[in-house]
Amino acid sequence: MMQARPNVSPWIFARMLRLTELKLPLDHEPDALRAAAAARLGVPAEAILSCEVARRGYDARRKRDIHLVYTLDVTLADETAVRRRLPDIAVTPDTTYVPPPRARPGIGPRPVVIGAGPCGLMAALILAEMGFRPIILERGKIVRERTKDTWALWRRSVLTPESNVQFGEGGAGTFSDGKLYSGIQDKRHLGRKVMTEFVAAGAPEEILYVSKPHIGTFRLVTVVEGIRARIESLGGEYRFGARVEDIVLDREHAVRGVVLANGETIETPAVVLAIGHSARDTFGMLHRLGVHLDPKPFSIGFRIEHPQAVIDAARFGTFAGHPVLGAADYKLVHHASNGRSVYSFCMCPGGRVVAATSEAGCVATNGMSQYSRAEFNANAGIVVGIGPEDYPGGVLAGMEFQRFWERRAFEAGGGTYAAPGQRVGDFLAGRPSEGFGSVVPSYKPGVRPTDLSECLPDYAIAAIREALPVFARQIPGFAMDDAVLTGVETRTSAPLRITRGRDFQSLNTRGLFPAGEGAGYAGGILSAGVDGIRVAEAVAAGLNAAD
Repeated sequence: MMQARPNVSPWIFARMLRLTELKLPLDHEPDALRAAAAARLGVPAEAILSCEVARRGYDARRKRDIHLVYTLDVTLADETAVRRRLPDIAVTPDTTYVPPPRARPGIGPRPVVIGAGPCGLMAALILAEMGFRPIILERGKIVRERTKDTWALWRRSVLTPESNVQFGEGGAGTFSDGKLYSGIQDKRHLGRKVMTEFVAAGAPEEILYVSKPHIGTFRLVTVVEGIRARIESLGGEYRFGARVEDIVLDREHAVRGVVLANGETIETPAVVLAIGHSARDTFGMLHRLGVHLDPKPFSIGFRIEHPQAVIDAARFGTFAGHPVLGAADYKLVHHASNGRSVYSFCMCPGGRVVAATSEAGCVATNGMSQYSRAEFNANAGIVVGIGPEDYPGGVLAGMEFQRFWERRAFEAGGGTYAAPGQRVGDFLAGRPSEGFGSVVPSYKPGVRPTDLSECLPDYAIAAIREALPVFARQIPGFAMDDAVLTGVETRTSAPLRITRGRDFQSLNTRGLFPAGEGAGYAGGILSAGVDGIRVAEAVAAGLNAAD
């Protein structure tokens, strides 16, 4: 039996115990956590040697009694006695990430990761940590240069097709609210690995324990840079402005390399395809090569804006504006009488609506918040689910469907990358808007008042018109006349799936590892990062097993 080292207190080797559902007032004192843990365990406060917050959320179901809800990990002076008295108490789970085996000596060509969004970053990081020295190919620019190009569209209506909200280091999530929560099953705690790497790269430590963590755009830029530095320090190599135009396949349809737009060929037996949901030219290239693709459902709609104070009051009542609660969010869904589901998507408290197109002559919107969430308006996508039956014509038809409505929005906005918009009161009444009221649209380079009924299919317009008053029953003021709808929201997810098998490889193209949102296997920053880890582990296993 292993003996404790001399002069080391025995409690250091005790397991931590996990306490859940500890409720405390919003304005509690710091010492209240230890006192609450002691009361739950039936021990004096001094018997608790350490007390760490594993999770902090809030319960706002009763607006007159909003309180914080904690999960704590505690270490006791006498754990054995407490566990004997409370046998059902849980032990804190081990959330340590267990990596795959390191690269074997003399391994062949390096793996390639296409795309430097959250999925590609985490895939590259894992491969670099295992000693595989990945090559990361990103069609866009380094994150700070990309930020300048993005602002050029927002401020001057100048679009750079290879450097914008969709393309460039950090991926589409860089210009978002930076949400870091997901409903994925994560028994191996891969999400924890993503979060700890983000914190190590500059994210606030609170993302490890708050119930709905977010970073915001400006902090995400720093995190992306920090992860890049870590990957490069481990032997990874970045190439920006490196658009992949072809994949070299052998007679057995296995990957042998990639061809860049400049004509260069990079030999590799393994490609992680983390291209994001807007790489339409790459989808076309994969289809040409015969890579197995399947059409999939996605959603389309508008962005809706309200004063953040309206949402705060509806969700928090008299506690609205409390600094611990911050800006309120919401999640809404309605099943319309025409069979369509309408739901809120990517809700951004205290943020703005942003231009998110990556193609000339198109308007697409998204939402963004900074870490502070301190701007006047709340915004969210109000979107309608559609399926392949709505866009017949082949596996690329969903992509063309998106493009069709984005071009309609461009025209309705005046052909200058301004977006079409409409007051909610006018939208519900079926009349064009001639101006805006108390809610000032935040979208740049501008919003043109018009009739949004021409910017989405009739069934989507009907479903949204039915849903807004229903949502107002849950959030008073949601259907207020001066709330603003801005069109169009089409990039909710990829319109197709690059289908893969249990080995994470394409069904018919060995060595091709589809990953993340662009492949149809993730729906946000955290889930994309987790998928990147899973795919990287599969790549590492395959390379180590190769002859």
